[in-house]
Amino acid sequence: MKSKAVSLQSKKVEVSIYECEIHLKFRLIEEKCALSDRHDLLELLIEAFTIGADEYMEPLQADVNTQEISDLEASPQMRRQLMRLRNLSDA
Repeated sequence: MKSKAVSLQSKKVEVSIYECEIHLKFRLIEEKCALSDRHDLLELLIEAFTIGADEYMEPLQADVNTQEISDLEASPQMRRQLMRLRNLSDA
């Protein structure tokens, strides 16, 4: 068991910045008032989609596109976080 822990620590985790685009289309039975609050709408829809198809949700289409981007294309805040993560994996 100890050798397993040592081998996991010795693996270097590589992180990069990705640009992601998601297009989801599904039908959902929901209370009208639940969809009127735009602040919580995205969270509610993603949660419904991740739970999966049932009698209240019918998936129609799901497209996901991801592309690794240059560190320079990201915001300064995201670049700083990336550097922190890379420094942690070097330790």
